[in-house]
Amino acid sequence: MATITLSQAEKIIDVVLARARALACRPIAVVVVEPGAIVKAFKKEDGSAMLRFEMAMGKAYAALALGRSSSLVRVRTEQRPLFMDFLFKASEDKIFAEGGGMLIRAADGELLGAVGVTGDTQEQDELLAAHGIRGAGLKTDEDCEGLAHPVRLKN
Repeated sequence: MATITLSQAEKIIDVVLARARALACRPIAVVVVEPGAIVKAFKKEDGSAMLRFEMAMGKAYAALALGRSSSLVRVRTEQRPLFMDFLFKASEDKIFAEGGGMLIRAADGELLGAVGVTGDTQEQDELLAAHGIRGAGLKTDEDCEGLAHPVRLKN
């Protein structure tokens, strides 16, 4: 099983933060985790709210736990609240069902980890996450449709 390297994780974070500054986003926090939700790297911009690590981690955890972007997890929460309530409890409330968490994949689609971005709107956080992954030369689920490793693009 492959895992994301520290160099790749740092590159994702730096690309996200640079893009956020170019777009004049609110202060951003970014976490990159390995499979199993083990933190590889984290940065939080000056002026970020106190719980930004927990929010970013919850988005990355949601992506890993359910094998899809955290924005799809949010949609699933709206569609099946009872089911998702069970999963929130089963995860000891580690899942944060809001856009900004995405799986990170290798060129062949193999899962390397996940990224969680928080600080702006969930839509912007999601765009920043994808930009960071691609800026590090890696792939999102959308980039891997049809490859050997299955990806989840809808619920």
